[in-house]
Amino acid sequence: MNGNPKKHLMRLSDVASSHVRELIVSGQLHSGQFIRPEAVAEELGISATPAREGLLQLQTEGFLSVEPRRGFMVTALSSDDIRDIYDAQALLGGELTARAAAAITPAIVDELEQIQNALERAAAANDFDEEERLNHQFHEMIYRLSGSRKIRWLIKTTLTYAPRKFFAAVEGWPEASAQDHRAIIEHLRANNPEKARAAMARHIRNAGALLADHLAQDGETR
Repeated sequence: MNGNPKKHLMRLSDVASSHVRELIVSGQLHSGQFIRPEAVAEELGISATPAREGLLQLQTEGFLSVEPRRGFMVTALSSDDIRDIYDAQALLGGELTARAAAAITPAIVDELEQIQNALERAAAANDFDEEERLNHQFHEMIYRLSGSRKIRWLIKTTLTYAPRKFFAAVEGWPEASAQDHRAIIEHLRANNPEKARAAMARHIRNAGALLADHLAQDGETR
């Protein structure tokens, strides 16, 4: 053993599935559109085999269907579907945040506040990639502090419906991430589980409503 840390690289098929999934969730690919593995491969600079494997994964997740002799087609994703998913995420995220509130220390709250300060600076600079990265870090720190591995696993299954790469495509989404966190931090600092739960649930439902409205408006313009 040489003690060097292992590098965990995302499989190319996962890169393809993540990319196409986010195109669907952000409304850039629409219900009924066909997707060719070769086109995905060319766009991402990978071979067609992992691109096809990624699309097959999206078929199992329900984002795509396979039409005989025609290939992969985007399945319908309604605004009601999105609201249902984010309602479930709000329940899970609220519970994790309530548990974190009971265990959090002032030092960790200070660290969350530093992340939030950096997030707001990124938002002001329209650095949406950095804002999204910090938003993910903010939530991950709170959820990990809860100590609830199974609930964290469950909430990860809903996060595939968050358009991370296309963060700025949803109107109001970057602003919500910059603004809603302050109330969560306030209640975590007070070690108030119920108010922290409510603040996180409200934040997640707000994000879901913005995404649902984005998909609904996108559908009206097609």
